[in-house]
Amino acid sequence: MKIAVLAGDGIGPEITAQAVRVLQALAADGLAVEMEHAPVGGAGYDASGDPLPEATLKLAGQADAILFGSVGGPKYDTLPRAKRPEQGLLRLRKHFDLFANLRPAIVYPELAHASTLKPEVISGLDLLILRELTSDIYFGQPRGVRTNENGEREGFDTMRYTESEIRRIAQLAFETARKRQRRVCSVDKANVLETTQFWREVVTEVHGQYRDVELTHMYVDNAAMQLVRDPRQFDVMVTGNMFGDILSDEASMLTGSIGMLPSASLNARGFGLYEPIHGSAPDIAGRNLANPLATILSTAMLLRHSLHQEAAARRVEAAVRKVLGQGFRTADIAETGKRTVGTREMGDAVLAAL
Repeated sequence: MKIAVLAGDGIGPEITAQAVRVLQALAADGLAVEMEHAPVGGAGYDASGDPLPEATLKLAGQADAILFGSVGGPKYDTLPRAKRPEQGLLRLRKHFDLFANLRPAIVYPELAHASTLKPEVISGLDLLILRELTSDIYFGQPRGVRTNENGEREGFDTMRYTESEIRRIAQLAFETARKRQRRVCSVDKANVLETTQFWREVVTEVHGQYRDVELTHMYVDNAAMQLVRDPRQFDVMVTGNMFGDILSDEASMLTGSIGMLPSASLNARGFGLYEPIHGSAPDIAGRNLANPLATILSTAMLLRHSLHQEAAARRVEAAVRKVLGQGFRTADIAETGKRTVGTREMGDAVLAAL
């Protein structure tokens, strides 16, 4: 099994290195896996003038899964949009049709203190946000900046969804919920936006095939409020690209740190790109401060969803729980009386737990 390792920019190389060490340990223990590295994002631009070099795309196409770090940094902010680091990630999503973004938000008992919400509100939280990833306003055409009929400049983007795009993400939501608590909440803005009114209609139609799963609908503004008021009411939340982008980052703080949240972006064949949901954090890059646990947990998702190695995935997740129980903390989840460690030292602890 082959994994394309695209570390990217900022803290990406540091956190990805710890996940690679975990995979190497599993390989030494019998897992048949090999890894090959390639540049992407700003590193891709520096290497070849393109945030997604042709060689990187070719490597990804030959792999069974992609382990991704992070992209972006202030040195690239003045580049034309097509050359910006983020375009490398967007193009990977589109090229491989990675339409389903799974973002779990789990509160580990050891980290309940790190949330800004009261423990009684978030204890035991196990939420999955399922975000459609290849359509919506991020990809809709036309888009741009123009001068209107009044001679004033205006910016415009197009929110767009086809029926098939909505159906496939809804089906995945219901199928995923069947393995959990059998509850799906579809998030939209159907009272204002025609696109999301259509979204609600299609999701409701698909629900007819999954009557054993409860379906509710919620406007996105209310969903944002409810995530803070009573997050444990949710099991699986399914929503569009833009709303999912915002809500999943909000949900990350319920857990205490965005540095703890993994993600998987899958296509219909099970091929996936796995990455922490946080950004490149250029302010701490190269300082051995970043939390690698989200990347390591993303690796567990890679093992489970693309390589079908459930036992190995559970081993990795158990190792993360063990190091938290032993009191290891990076700076973002530090607490009095616990051992604060750096990026590599946290990787050492996970390897020891394995």
